[in-house]
Amino acid sequence: MADADPRIVLLRHGETTWSKQRRHTGRTDLPLTEAGEAQAIGAAAVIASLDLRDPLVLTSPRTRAKHTAELAGLPHGKVDDDLAEWDYGDYEGETTAKIRDSVPGWTVWTHPTPGGETAEQVRVRADRILADVTPVLTDRDVILVGHGHFSRVLIARWLELAVIEGRRFAMHTGAVSVLGFDHGAHTLWAHNLTARTEPVEEIAL
Repeated sequence: MADADPRIVLLRHGETTWSKQRRHTGRTDLPLTEAGEAQAIGAAAVIASLDLRDPLVLTSPRTRAKHTAELAGLPHGKVDDDLAEWDYGDYEGETTAKIRDSVPGWTVWTHPTPGGETAEQVRVRADRILADVTPVLTDRDVILVGHGHFSRVLIARWLELAVIEGRRFAMHTGAVSVLGFDHGAHTLWAHNLTARTEPVEEIAL
């Protein structure tokens, strides 16, 4: 990858109490834990290593994403409501294990979320963001600061895959992924980059 190649960088927010417990966190506005703040600070070094071109920074409206952006050295991000996490509806605050007590085999990728968003609704938001930022790549790179499941949807859609294939791209809290081009084709240049030196058990929900 040449330094001048256009890139979209995805940054998942740092750890919260609910992400640590693997509880689905959509609309609930939780702060970062101390560990989450350290993850966000660590992400600054990862992003700096990419040598981005005057990046446009967009963030989810949630506090955990905006604070992550600030700690990662991205204090002037513009809020984009489309970057909010998947709306889990009735499953807000629940773990996958708990949901499976009543819906065996449930995942957000393969089953409905009662009272929340459908995969199609999430796809529309992701496609809209990607359509909005793609023209920017002519002159600048883009950083999207958001959430675990929605970032994975963005990866799938950039790669021209169905939303369900986001299940293939698990991301740690505070992790960075890099989207771009290879001979004109959409590609994934890097995934789940972190500044951590210790193993982390929590990946996704």
